[in-house]
Amino acid sequence: MPHPPTDRSRQLIIIGVDAHKSTHTFVAVDEVVRKLGQLTVKATTDGHLSAIEWAIQWPQLQFALEDCRHVTRRSEADLLRRGHSVVRVKTQLMAVHRRSAREPGKSDPIDAHAVAMAALREPNLPIARLDGPAREVKLLSDHRHDLVCERTKLISMLRWHLHELNPELHIPLRGIRRYRVMDELADRLAQFTGVVAQIAGELLDRCRQMTRQINDLEHQIRDRVRVLAPSLLDIPCCGVLSAAVIIGETAGARGFHSKDA
Repeated sequence: MPHPPTDRSRQLIIIGVDAHKSTHTFVAVDEVVRKLGQLTVKATTDGHLSAIEWAIQWPQLQFALEDCRHVTRRSEADLLRRGHSVVRVKTQLMAVHRRSAREPGKSDPIDAHAVAMAALREPNLPIARLDGPAREVKLLSDHRHDLVCERTKLISMLRWHLHELNPELHIPLRGIRRYRVMDELADRLAQFTGVVAQIAGELLDRCRQMTRQINDLEHQIRDRVRVLAPSLLDIPCCGVLSAAVIIGETAGARGFHSKDA
């Protein structure tokens, strides 16, 4: 007795996306990993809209993007704003599928196919959400962290120059973060001449400027954390900066597939 025909309108079609700065390649596969079609578009909103028009030929579909948000953020947002489901596939999960799918030809469709295969076979992938206030906290927190690291390098160089100028000059540990200490150092440097003193003065000015930026960013972060998650600040040993990291990494816990996760 022949089997009844499969109702393709009920099949979930996965569309894997291989994203680059200039182009995105979309590959559609069905539930048995059979390739149904592919499309390459410009990595612009107009390009993403043309990909959506191409994809809606399948009634039930889900987009799967490699989790590299520096190049997929715009495409994610364009898909989500038009009501499509989007999951993120970690690069590590793609590795096995990418190797098994290797064949001669351009790599973009192969990589997009590997993304789709990983999305089909890996359960509980994180679901993409539109960015909100939590991303602002993360951006500010990351930017502050980068500035702190850069200031630390400047302070290290400054200390070597100060040691050359006066080996007996004592600077408190972490002192070149306080304006009072920086003012005292500026007065000391005014007593010296030469290139070393000039460079030390410029480094000190840059440290002062970066300290102002770092402190200003901390104020901005504090204002946002108090609105988004005031309860975090009530936890012992959880300050504003720790709370900002938690908010930024969890994005309000919406990216996790269960309460336990």
